[in-house]
Amino acid sequence: MKNQKPPDFAILFSAMALLCLGIIMVFSSSSVWAYYLHKDSLYFLKRQMAWAALGFLAMIFFMNYDYWNIKKYEKAIIIFMFLLLLAVLVPGVGMELNGARRWIGVGSLTVQPSELAKLGMVIYLAEGLERKQDKIKYFFNGILPFLIVTGIVCGLIVLEKHLSATVLVGMNTFVMLFAAGASIFQLFSLGTAGILAVIYLIFKESYRMSRFVSFLNPWQDTQRAGYHIVQSLYALGSGGLIGVGLGHSRQKFFYLPEPQTDFIFAIIGEELGFLGSSFVILLFMFFIWRGYRTALAAPDLFGKFLATGLTTLVALQFLINIAVVTASMPVTGMPLPFISYGGSSLVITMSQVGILLNISRYTEAK
Repeated sequence: MKNQKPPDFAILFSAMALLCLGIIMVFSSSSVWAYYLHKDSLYFLKRQMAWAALGFLAMIFFMNYDYWNIKKYEKAIIIFMFLLLLAVLVPGVGMELNGARRWIGVGSLTVQPSELAKLGMVIYLAEGLERKQDKIKYFFNGILPFLIVTGIVCGLIVLEKHLSATVLVGMNTFVMLFAAGASIFQLFSLGTAGILAVIYLIFKESYRMSRFVSFLNPWQDTQRAGYHIVQSLYALGSGGLIGVGLGHSRQKFFYLPEPQTDFIFAIIGEELGFLGSSFVILLFMFFIWRGYRTALAAPDLFGKFLATGLTTLVALQFLINIAVVTASMPVTGMPLPFISYGGSSLVITMSQVGILLNISRYTEAK
């Protein structure tokens, strides 16, 4: 490998700007809810800051850890990922909340193995696609092994009742196969099968079907199935051009449930208005552009595929979250990267940034 260059400061700046904005908005959106639940308006802020500090350290570590060395631990990462996904399903080990079993931990200290699975699958696919680059046009010797592993991972996540993470892993696999040069027919078949599988999973569970129907007409049932969407639209609509002011949201007063998580962008829209929301979107777009630019300029195939997968993870989560909050797709549990409250998501996302920054230090053009 060539000598290291300085990292891409554009990626670093946009990631840190989003992280700092996220910390501010977690406090602003959660203070009322935190005081109601824990008699401490700083409850969620203190935990988010602790996770942010851990995520920052992870970013610094991976920024200075040569990315091609990750290949050495690919098998260990995959095994560990599978063990955690299986552990979630074990009674007494996995934690259940609101009918979903997605967490491992004790008390308020929990982690989501599906977050590690997202990163683990990117590493697995990047290493495998580099190794099988000459066979990627073939089905049995090319993409089938990747589809089998992806199918098993998605199946385990489905058992956790986490459809959004399942869709994310599947879509990211699709994008990485496209980047590797898989045939259009294979990709079309894979995409069709994926869409049919998602439709089946929606119809299989009544609560998913209810969300889908409420998405088509949320105003038909504003107190139950359509509640989240309606309250989110109220928040966005109340913001106007410049917002009602930081900390002055009305929807966080128990109208929008747990506003610091998946619907935090609605509070951003309410408090910072169209201009503030647009700034956040532009920051994400800038980060995504620089991430794909890094992928194109990476010196080896592993770096190209790795940067593509890591950037796509952020891009898909960003797009899905914004689509849900603006009622452009059915409600699903997808956090907004860097910004939503949640330790596992934040630490993994910052680790991804660190790996991207390390790849950028070896790019052939700046």
